[in-house]
Amino acid sequence: MELLSYLLTAFVFVVSIAYLYVRSRHNYWQDRGFPYARKKPHLLQGHMENSFKTTHLSYISQELYRDFKQRGEKIGRMSFFIIPGLIVVDPELVKAILVKDFNVFHDRGVFNDSKADPLSAHLFALEGHEWRVLRQKLTPTFTSGRMKQMFGTIQQVAEEFLKYMNDNYHKEIEMKDVLARFTTDVIGTCAFGIECNTLRNPDSEFRKYGNKVFEQDMTQAAKFVFATMFKDLSKKIGVKLTNNGVERFFLQVVQDTVQYREKNNVQRNDFMNLLLQIKNKGKLDEATGGSVGKGEVGMTQNELAAQVFIFFLAGFETSSTTMNFCLYELAKNPDIQDRLREEINRAIEDNGGEVSYDVVMGIHYLDNVINETLRMYPPVESLNRVPSVNYTVPGTKHVIPKRTLVQIPVYAIQRDPDHYPEPDRFNPDRFLPEEVRKRHPYVFLPFGEGPRICIGLRFGVMQTKVGLITLLRKFRFSPSASTPERVMFDPNMITISPNTGNYLKVDKL
Repeated sequence: MELLSYLLTAFVFVVSIAYLYVRSRHNYWQDRGFPYARKKPHLLQGHMENSFKTTHLSYISQELYRDFKQRGEKIGRMSFFIIPGLIVVDPELVKAILVKDFNVFHDRGVFNDSKADPLSAHLFALEGHEWRVLRQKLTPTFTSGRMKQMFGTIQQVAEEFLKYMNDNYHKEIEMKDVLARFTTDVIGTCAFGIECNTLRNPDSEFRKYGNKVFEQDMTQAAKFVFATMFKDLSKKIGVKLTNNGVERFFLQVVQDTVQYREKNNVQRNDFMNLLLQIKNKGKLDEATGGSVGKGEVGMTQNELAAQVFIFFLAGFETSSTTMNFCLYELAKNPDIQDRLREEINRAIEDNGGEVSYDVVMGIHYLDNVINETLRMYPPVESLNRVPSVNYTVPGTKHVIPKRTLVQIPVYAIQRDPDHYPEPDRFNPDRFLPEEVRKRHPYVFLPFGEGPRICIGLRFGVMQTKVGLITLLRKFRFSPSASTPERVMFDPNMITISPNTGNYLKVDKL
């Protein structure tokens, strides 16, 4: 009985300490003078209450943004679960964080551990000097010249895509899954040099494990919060954020691919070929073979695998959802769809009927349509940064403490009627040059901005354009009985993704 009493007392003590600690995290900003959100934070979920259950993070961030915007604040405090954070409202402050004061805000605060979780040590997550060195090495792999070299490979997949659509289209088709399979095949061949054949085999392992990465739940969120708050401890105890099955699959695929290419001296116009040059020589050049030169540092195979992994994930998911949302809006706006199709056909006819890289990248109205899609449906709803030192918000006395989570709510900013009148209306003419000049330059951020802007921007836009051109030249899309009036986002996805399939009526032209 006495032992039970001791155990009960110890339990109450531990729970009390835990409660006081969590409460202290929510009160973190109380004496620092930052404006607070009207919505009271949940004890454990903070302002993220119902996220991963019923509400996507984009809607939560938008509610907080509107709260602070209505009160004329530049920045306001919030709780990301039990992590004290700030949410930015003022575009000038966005500019300061992403560009002017990048030397302070160069890190995203994303946990990574190359030893226990090798696939986490990719360009998106790395910080400080490690990030700078890797970014410098990888930047040449994404030049317009390199994209032009890969264009033919993407076109080959697009031809298979067209064959698939011709064989399988019917009056109503679910485009979300089909587009994801197309981009999986594109990035599979460009990143791994492997024909995934996901269009013909939707149950391929690339599709299976690619999907698994973006599926989130409260357990994964708890691990993320713990690793973010206690980075050093997490590394000591070997916390892993990457699913074991995902890790095994991608490490094995990379190992097999690298061994085969190096043994057989395989040369292809793809990312893997470029990364192998960096691995073996420390940099890119036009020569093949050789070893790491004096003063040059190559990459380990695990480091190479991590970069291929993030290229694959970013390449298939963001581009497929962008095309999916674009077709949804074009189906609802047939006049815009017809105008875009005419512009596409005219550009190709002027080039003798050939679909070339220059033609694809030179159709301005297609740029406008894609940009408007990205405005309404940015793949990543927020950008995160953490300052490396204490930072005084310009024009205020507010000091952001070192390593504090700062969130830039991209979705909320791009749906702000002060920046985009009638923000829920699809209007590509917002991106005519004269309209763009009227807006603050930092209210359109689908790829981020500044030195940490998405390195794969050119590739993502290229495969999106190729996919849309392939479809719109041969098919007309219109709403079906299953098409929702308004898209709602899947709360279990970390990216912005529809919570249902995109069923559209498809007619062959």
